[in-house]
Amino acid sequence: MNTIRTAMLLAAMTALFMGVGFLIGGSGGMMIALVVAAGTNLFSYWNADKMVLSMNRAVEVDEKNAPEYYAIVQALAKQAGLPMPKTYLIDNPQPNAFATGRNPQNAAVAASTGLLQRLTHEEVAAVMAHELAHVQHRDTLTMTIVATFAGAISMLGNFAFFLGGNRDNNNPFGFVGVLAAMIVAPFAAMIVQMAVSRTREYEADRRGAEICGHPLWLASALDKIARGAERIPNPDAERNPAMAHLFIINPLHGERMDSLFSTHPSTDNRIAALQAMAREMGDGASQAPRRQAPTPPRVDEPQAAGPWGKSAEPEQAEPEQQAEPARPKSNPWGRNPTGPKGRWS
Repeated sequence: MNTIRTAMLLAAMTALFMGVGFLIGGSGGMMIALVVAAGTNLFSYWNADKMVLSMNRAVEVDEKNAPEYYAIVQALAKQAGLPMPKTYLIDNPQPNAFATGRNPQNAAVAASTGLLQRLTHEEVAAVMAHELAHVQHRDTLTMTIVATFAGAISMLGNFAFFLGGNRDNNNPFGFVGVLAAMIVAPFAAMIVQMAVSRTREYEADRRGAEICGHPLWLASALDKIARGAERIPNPDAERNPAMAHLFIINPLHGERMDSLFSTHPSTDNRIAALQAMAREMGDGASQAPRRQAPTPPRVDEPQAAGPWGKSAEPEQAEPEQQAEPARPKSNPWGRNPTGPKGRWS
C-alpha cells in the first residue's frame, strides 16, 4: 500500500513539475520539465537522504563515540524488528530529530545535540522510537522525495521570471503564466508537502509510543521540543525550508497553527492523542505536561525502566559520593552528551 501511495505521489509531483514547465515555456518547457523530473526522481531515490543529512551537517556516530545514544537506537530498532539504521548527530542547539532513507535497510536517524542535552533518557528514547516508526511505515522515502521535489519546484518558481522572459520561449500564457509559476507552483508544492507530513505524524506518534511502551514519554518530549524550537533558531532549516516536514517538530519559526498552512499537526493535539493512548494502555506513571504550564521532569527523579533494557532509576551512590555536594545536571548524559571529541566536547 505504501508503495502505491509513493508511486501516486511521485506521479502527482511530476505532473506539477511539468505544469510549471508548461507555464514557463509552453510545450517545450513541459518536455524539459519532464526530463528534469525523471532525473529528480532517480536522484531522490538514491541520494536524497545523503543530501538531507549533508544540508543539516549531520555526522555519523557509533557505539564508540556516542554509546548511550547509539545504544538507545539499537535497542529500539530491535524492539521494532528493524535493521539497525545509521545513526547521525547534528551539532545544533535546537532540540529536534528526523529520519530519512529509501527503505528500512538503508535508513538513517538523526538527532540534534540540543535534543540530547535538553531531554531525559526516556524522552530521547521516545523521540527515536517515533523516527523508527517513520522508517517502519516507509515514510522516509516519501517524505524525502517530497522535500526534494518541493525544493526543486520552489527553485523553478523563483527562476520563472528569468526563464519566461524570452518572447521566443513558446509560452502561451505570457506574463500571466510566468506569474502563476512564480506564485502558484511553490504554493501547490507546499500544500502537498504539508499534507504528506501531517497525515504521517499522528501515525508515527502512535507507533513510536507502542515501540517505546510509554506514550507519555513521547508526550513530554514533544512538549520540550516544541518549546525549544520556539526559542532556539535552526539556521540550516531556515535556509532549506523544504526540509521542515522531515523533523518531528517544525524547526521553522512562525508556524504553530493546526491548519492547512502548518507543516505539522498542533503539538497540543498530538499530546492529547498520546494522553488518550496512555489511558487506553494504562500508562499512568506520570502526567504528560500541558503546554500552558509545562513542568519538565527532573533528571534526578526515579524513572521507569526504558525499552533498552536499562533502568533509568539512579543507582545508590557510594558512601564517599554521598558526602560530595550535589551538583546540578543539565541532562542525564554527562558533560559531553554528544560523544565525539572536538567542537562538541
